[in-house]
Amino acid sequence: MAVSILQCISHSPTKLNTEVELEPSTSLLSLIPKCTSLRELKQIQAYTIKTHLHNSGTVLTKLINFCTCNPTTASMDYAHQMFDQIPQPDIVLFNTMARGYARFDDPLRAILLFSQVLFSGLLPDDYTFSSLFKACARLKAIQEGKQLHCLAVKLGVSGNMYVCPTLINMYTACNDMDAARRVFDKIDEPCVVAYNAIISSCARSSQPNEALALFRELQESGLKPTDVTMLVALSSCALLGALDLGKWIHEYVKKNGFDKYVKVNTALIDMYAKCGSLEDAVSVFREMPRRDTQAWSAMIVGYATHGHGYQALSMLEEMKKEKVQPDEISFLGILYACSHNGLIDEGYDHFHSMTHEYGIVPSIKHYGCMVDLLGRAGRLEEAYKFIDELPTKPTPILWRTLLSSCSSHGNVEMAKQVIQRIFELDDSHGGDYVILSNLCARNGSWDDVNYVRKRMADKGALKVPGVSSIEVNNVVHEFFSGDGVHSTSTVLHHALDELVKELKLAGYVPDTSLVFYADIEDEEKEIVLRYHSEKLAITYGLLNTPPGTTIRVVKNLRVCVDCHNAAKFISLIFGRQIILRDVQRFHHFKDGKCSCGDYW
Repeated sequence: MAVSILQCISHSPTKLNTEVELEPSTSLLSLIPKCTSLRELKQIQAYTIKTHLHNSGTVLTKLINFCTCNPTTASMDYAHQMFDQIPQPDIVLFNTMARGYARFDDPLRAILLFSQVLFSGLLPDDYTFSSLFKACARLKAIQEGKQLHCLAVKLGVSGNMYVCPTLINMYTACNDMDAARRVFDKIDEPCVVAYNAIISSCARSSQPNEALALFRELQESGLKPTDVTMLVALSSCALLGALDLGKWIHEYVKKNGFDKYVKVNTALIDMYAKCGSLEDAVSVFREMPRRDTQAWSAMIVGYATHGHGYQALSMLEEMKKEKVQPDEISFLGILYACSHNGLIDEGYDHFHSMTHEYGIVPSIKHYGCMVDLLGRAGRLEEAYKFIDELPTKPTPILWRTLLSSCSSHGNVEMAKQVIQRIFELDDSHGGDYVILSNLCARNGSWDDVNYVRKRMADKGALKVPGVSSIEVNNVVHEFFSGDGVHSTSTVLHHALDELVKELKLAGYVPDTSLVFYADIEDEEKEIVLRYHSEKLAITYGLLNTPPGTTIRVVKNLRVCVDCHNAAKFISLIFGRQIILRDVQRFHHFKDGKCSCGDYW
């Protein structure tokens, strides 16, 4: 490349009149985008110095632009060095620098450089704010973002089509959805980019219903959605478990040619898997003409969460045969599959393969899968030692994973040790107190129960309420645990009461040992169990869907043992398949059995 660059310049550098501002040749400028490394770019810059073109604004802009397109530490340092040599840089050059820093790992320098630009008397333009808002988003710098927003309003560019989407993203990244929505609502005629920004913001902020409502609003406005719109709409369906709506969007994707995008197909796989239709996920995967690492990983994770551990392992081997390199998500799915199927040796093998064969540095999630793998198998001491010897500082989530295993195996003493480690890091999570309190109650240690509950109250820690949802006729209905404890007037509550009677005749016995109050009778404990959100959602499904229809329920927490048993009886008595997605995995109930094999 060194030879070709110098030979490609046709004119000779001799006998130049340096008093005249020289214009770079087209051949010189055309070489810059063709560079494949910073070293090659430096050769071109050396040539511009020899030919007295190094002060040309056109050349410098091209050189800096190359450095900031795919920024690295070396390229950004070099770009900044060239920028500092310019006596009076214009706003276009600054925008180029700011874009590079906003994309790179040092977005703060974009804001610092902007301060210098303001002192020099330059006025920012539309493109300036786009990069600066991106930098603030990455830094979670909401105060600086608000100051820039005020400046954009003052200069009259806050409503610009390039500024608004990045402003919405900035507020979302800083956890201020109200401000993000206000920005969007002030746009007179939002473009599709603005719609994509606010829809993405809602999805990222766990507001999938709002995201889908905005998606419908976009369609009604006459604007054409983009592939980005489809990605966000499908992810919102996945969050809700809204299979029917997801299928409608799939038809829209095919009709409008969005299925040519690998990412959209990958989102379809993820949506179908998370909505409980693994068959549809496999169908989309098999019909893809080209599959990248993300598509394979989505399928592996799909198999894993549905409890098909061996299929997930088989998919990894197939992936390798296709010469597709697995990534950290691929191995996360594999470790998850091993964990939920008790495949301890295979889990260890793949964990070591990931690090030693593929050079992937494990994340907290990978470590969490290993802790879960050992904990589910009852190897609690080994799991404790695994966490204690990690090369990185353990997070509360790792210890909580082990605490859950201690609860499953009834190991009170280990649970007490683990919760102390958790409280050293975070003592505000209500679920930790509840798990230990319930475990102590099962063990009959009521003094410990009272102590834990008092400490929980003193800390103001709250338990996350159980919420289950079910989609019927394209509408998602939500139910909260406890709904109906004090009311038997509605059709749903009456139907659930009758359902429990029918289940008892078939052999169902409510597991009142799961209700940990020493001062209430078994009958009252039964009522507490009866109105768990899963049972309410399943009952609603029985009432409002035709016989034989699959009932799909999504829960925000782990399904309890009693609801798990009840679901098995319901599937047997009513001949219904029930697919329940909890925070951990999928449970497929059919003919009185669950796909998890009660290993959960």
